[in-house]
Amino acid sequence: MKRTDDRLLPVLLICAQALVWPGTPLLRGTVPTAADLLVAALVAGPVTAALALRRSRPVTTLVVVAAACAVGAGPLPTGAMAVFGTAGVALALFSVAAERDTFTTVLCVVTLALWQLLQNISLNGLSDNNGLDLVLTALLYATACGAGMFVRRTRRARRAAELLLNRAETERHRLPAAERRRMERELHDVSAHHLTAVVVTAGAALGLRERRPELAAEALEFATETGREVTRALGAVRAPAPSREELPSPEERLRALIAGFRRLDQPVDAEIDPLPDGAVADAAYGIVREALTNVARHAPGARTTVLCRYGDTRTDVVITSAAPPSGTPAHGAGLGGGRGQGFLRSRAREAGGTLTTGPTTEGGWEVRATLPGRTAGPVEQSVPPSYRVAQVVAAFGLCVQPLLPILIIRTESAPTGNHVSAGVLFALLAAAQAVSLLWLRRARVFAQGALLGLALLWPVAMEVGNYTGPVWLPPTLSAVATCASLVAFKGRGAVSISGSAAGRDQPPPARAYRLPQVPVFLFPIAATAVHATALTIAVLHRGTTIPGWALILTTTACTAFVVGAAYYVGSLLGRRNKAAQDTQTQRLATWTEEAVRDAWAERRRIAAGLESTVLARTADMIAEAQAGRLDATATRAREALSAMRALLDAVRDGDTAAELTPQPTLQALDLLAHQCRATGRDVEIRLTDRVPERLPTEVDLTAYHVAETLLATGDDEPAVLELDAVDGTLTITATGVPRATDPAVRDRLTARIAPLGGTLTTGRPPGTVHLRLPFTAVPDDEERQR
Repeated sequence: MKRTDDRLLPVLLICAQALVWPGTPLLRGTVPTAADLLVAALVAGPVTAALALRRSRPVTTLVVVAAACAVGAGPLPTGAMAVFGTAGVALALFSVAAERDTFTTVLCVVTLALWQLLQNISLNGLSDNNGLDLVLTALLYATACGAGMFVRRTRRARRAAELLLNRAETERHRLPAAERRRMERELHDVSAHHLTAVVVTAGAALGLRERRPELAAEALEFATETGREVTRALGAVRAPAPSREELPSPEERLRALIAGFRRLDQPVDAEIDPLPDGAVADAAYGIVREALTNVARHAPGARTTVLCRYGDTRTDVVITSAAPPSGTPAHGAGLGGGRGQGFLRSRAREAGGTLTTGPTTEGGWEVRATLPGRTAGPVEQSVPPSYRVAQVVAAFGLCVQPLLPILIIRTESAPTGNHVSAGVLFALLAAAQAVSLLWLRRARVFAQGALLGLALLWPVAMEVGNYTGPVWLPPTLSAVATCASLVAFKGRGAVSISGSAAGRDQPPPARAYRLPQVPVFLFPIAATAVHATALTIAVLHRGTTIPGWALILTTTACTAFVVGAAYYVGSLLGRRNKAAQDTQTQRLATWTEEAVRDAWAERRRIAAGLESTVLARTADMIAEAQAGRLDATATRAREALSAMRALLDAVRDGDTAAELTPQPTLQALDLLAHQCRATGRDVEIRLTDRVPERLPTEVDLTAYHVAETLLATGDDEPAVLELDAVDGTLTITATGVPRATDPAVRDRLTARIAPLGGTLTTGRPPGTVHLRLPFTAVPDDEERQR
């Protein structure tokens, strides 16, 4: 999406300010003085230039705009800084909220509000006016910050969705190749150890037949046992257990890599978390390998530390080397091509992360990569505590600055009194409503109840503070927070499929208790009644000639219109976000399905070669060995070995699969789990010993599609699929799939299992689904068809 030029809005603001002042006085015939025009120009220039840099330097922009407007508001007439002081500051606050983290945003808006309040007190002293200017200013700042935070969260969610889809697309092409490499390695192990051992043993027995005839019987027995072991091993190659990973884990690969450098007398300490196989693990492996190679090349003997931390939102890979020992020659210093740093950065960038390199204070070198974590959210750089302390100290200094003239210059005491202005009460109520909004995601019922209770206190504040302004304004301001909560709650549908890190903050920790859940539709009704009551009380207390029933009807209608509009806007946002989520979930499910089908086709292609050549020759070898024919056993073993090597050559050449792609069955569950883990979701599949190896074709295909549907619902929490067989029925229990209870998903699952007479139930805890599929014995011809 093309972004608007950053200079456009500042130019529009300066034009609007010129129309307000000096444009309006000129139309009235009043010509500003040359000094005022000079001051306005000196203020407008820095403000416009700073706002043009608001995306790259948002905090600096806010400080410059606020300070310039404060300096210009003193000597200039009223309204000369109206646009810059309101819209300009709001735009700068919006940029801070959209470009910086929540801590910096809250610190900036609180510091700005306190600074302006104390600045006003230091210049004008305390006053007993209504203070609506404070409330309106606070409302403006809160709106700007809320909009900026919403934009930042939406942008982050969209980036997280793009990263997850990019990872899924990468894994879609990677999974078939990984499956081919796995089978190639397993086939090589079988040929290199088992069949070769049979050929060697049989050949030795044949050569020593005359002198040691007992070796023939031992060779025949060895050929029989080894042939059966080959058959079992090749069966495992064709259908690995879904609950067990055949490939070395990324953690094992990294530790093996580090062990290799230790054998080269390179001292390396390592702290490595378990990583899921996928693009992130490959990038981490490549970064560690390149960094250790550079250390061995340029600083041999330097102690090196490898740190790999895998978290929910990010993966940190840090390789830190100390200064090389004195007098150690760097024999490989001139062997590099100078492209290693670029390769390191490209690896991190392709995985969706960043990488920095540089010297350490101790004279060593550090490579630090930040990659996506479990939830595939965009990478965020960590902020050191010292930076936070510096931020707080700077904010405190800015807040104290307006009090210096009072503390140092003024000696007279400030006037005292017992009267509290309405503005102070309104500001406190608005702050309480803002705090309630912060709890909306964690405790919806509590936050909504607090908002409705605070709304009834606004008429009380009007009475206590002797408010004399427009009677409708405070109750209207109190409804802003309620409408904002309604829009946020109705429109909080996830923008991305990555869940907690993608479209929202981390979920709250599990609680030992649950607040009572109130139906969603009751809150708009209660909000209408409460705010209509508050407005009616405020009008009646001020006094009116309108009949009571007409007043109640009018306030209720107006409040219902405002609340209904907020409800409608929230519903539109929710539907739009849900549509975007459904589209992205469908894309992820489609790519997962394609990856599994391609890998399954690769497995079936190689398995077909095993069945037609290697397994057949191995069976012949076993038969000859059991018949006691050593010559024929050796011949069949050589034929099986030759067939295995020919199959390995075909696997390496990557012959194309058949035109008809086979449908995955339960034997492809390991591929499905591998693909889900590679895209950031922890999935575990358990098969009990009671599940037969041979299932009816319809049950086998349906069970796989059910598992695929359950894992393609877009959930991001860990999932467990357990398959069992009891009394001629296959049971599938899925946990960690809360969206599987949605009507659309239930309909798809029901359509899958209904033709077989299956049943579907949901249980406790939430997100648990139970399916039952009856099956019968498998006839022989059906097995041949499979």
